[in-house]
Amino acid sequence: MATTSALPKFIQLSEMLIREIAAGHLADGARLPPEREMADELGVAVGTLRKALADVEAKGLLDRVQGSGNYVRHRPAVNSVYAFFRLELLKGGGLPTAQVLSVDRLAKPAGFARLGGDPQGHRIRRLRSLDGVLVALEEIWLDGAARDRIAVSDLSDSLYHFYRHELGVVIASVEDRIGVDVVPDWAPAAFHLRPGAPVGYIERVSLTAAKDPAEFSRTWYDAKRANYISRMGKG
Repeated sequence: MATTSALPKFIQLSEMLIREIAAGHLADGARLPPEREMADELGVAVGTLRKALADVEAKGLLDRVQGSGNYVRHRPAVNSVYAFFRLELLKGGGLPTAQVLSVDRLAKPAGFARLGGDPQGHRIRRLRSLDGVLVALEEIWLDGAARDRIAVSDLSDSLYHFYRHELGVVIASVEDRIGVDVVPDWAPAAFHLRPGAPVGYIERVSLTAAKDPAEFSRTWYDAKRANYISRMGKG
């Protein structure tokens, strides 16, 4: 088991703020603490925080008023790294991180005909956490033609970030099917629930702008630690 390479610190901070705003922890119009105070609280350099705030501002979620401060703006949809990551802590929000269990090139399971033309695929299995709290197991499949080989060191906490920047594949939409299942028999001892325990279940097909399937994934999540959240509304 290995920890994937972390996203740049300013992106982590930006994503944390975006998810906190979406969860309602930062109210519309609220003024953030002064930048130096906020940087001290988060344990980062002021320059790193300012890069994160600039990213949040560019996404339309922050008004930066010279001499006054930074003010939160709510928007229903934001093009962020974790825009399609639907799991949140029970209190809302939470920064996602990942630990890779395995990356293998294998024959695709039956029923994966939509996922490209290669008979083989890349299977990625991961543990997912929110703010350091273990919440889910994931199994992700990519078409074998996406790349000859994928190593753990190639991956970042956000696979969609990896797809865009390393594979040239941009995920434009997802189709989710939500239900219940049991923890699979391959769950490692590090996962806090044993195989066979009942859990929430998400089956997803991720699509490009041309509606071509680029990824198939299964997620088993602990409903006592996380909720599946999908926010919709007009901008």
